[in-house]
Amino acid sequence: MDVHTPTPLLGGLSPDRFMRRHWQRKPLVIRQAWPDVRPPIDRAALFDLAGSEDVESRLLTAFDGRWQLRHGPFSRRQIPSPSKAGWTLLVQGLDLHQQAAHEMLQRFRFVPEARLDDLMISYASEGGGVGPHLDSYDVFLLQVHGRRRWRIGPVRDRSLVPGLPVRILANFEPTEEVVLEPGDMLYLPPLYGHDGIAEGGDCMTCSIGFRAATATGLATELLHQIADAVEPPEPGAREPIYKDPGAPAVTEPGRLPASLVDFARDSLRRVLDEPDALPRALGELMTEPKPRVVFEPGEPIAPGQALVLDRRTRMLHDDRHVYINGESFRAGGRDARLLRELADARALPAVQAARFSDEAWGLLGDWADAGWLHGRDEA
Repeated sequence: MDVHTPTPLLGGLSPDRFMRRHWQRKPLVIRQAWPDVRPPIDRAALFDLAGSEDVESRLLTAFDGRWQLRHGPFSRRQIPSPSKAGWTLLVQGLDLHQQAAHEMLQRFRFVPEARLDDLMISYASEGGGVGPHLDSYDVFLLQVHGRRRWRIGPVRDRSLVPGLPVRILANFEPTEEVVLEPGDMLYLPPLYGHDGIAEGGDCMTCSIGFRAATATGLATELLHQIADAVEPPEPGAREPIYKDPGAPAVTEPGRLPASLVDFARDSLRRVLDEPDALPRALGELMTEPKPRVVFEPGEPIAPGQALVLDRRTRMLHDDRHVYINGESFRAGGRDARLLRELADARALPAVQAARFSDEAWGLLGDWADAGWLHGRDEA
């Protein structure tokens, strides 16, 4: 992807200019961002998908002014008739289950893969919506079928309507209103209020969402990740042991010794200061598959085939490692360059794949067996 070339997807802006001008700054309405767009899944198939145990789905209804939220899986009888007004079906992670949705998501890889989350699809009947709310992450709202009216605006009062199963802003005051037709798209930065209402029924909107970790949440997960990676020393190896020679007798035996606190702090710092500890933990964490993701065993890679990552695979890299589906691998030289190309493009032509070393081919074979990547014959 050339990030300096203007694109209709971003209203004639280049990805680079969009990121500098709008990303996490201000909204953007883009008319015909995706001309002739088609829904990545039809209504019947979407309803069937919502009945799967492997799919995260929610059904939100506002019949007679009473909000109700239920979580899937749903039988077809549990999903209201499309002719009945006031309900919305949300299916998360559609890109994990539908190749068309996965390919749609790839158009947004001008944002780092570590930030890209998933594609959610919202199906709504006439008047359906989820109420005025805000998200902690950036989102592109792509209209793929029907019409949806959006009311948007900055939020000064974040108080919520009490007693509801969903987080609806109590005093939302929109500053702009726009109707999206198929192919139109709305970008919203984090914490920007929005309220979308389906008009005319049979409304489908794809939400391209991004990860937004909180400082506390990320620190907690990283500490767990680093702790899991700490290995005990080899038998007979010397490592620091807490000592307190000459310590005085105490009159408060229940008091925690300051010297022990210092030793604990130094021990933790020693682990965190290990050069690879933090990036390795972060790379493994950012590529961890979602809880419902299950890979089916794959086929061996044949010589002369191109390589393609499975749509459920997450793969990242830095200067010293490649990360894939929660695991990290040290890589250097030509193998590292090729693996970085695979992570960036999610595919590698056969002529490039043939340049891997025998050792790297063994690793790629393991990934193929696990279903993380696949061999493809080239025309």
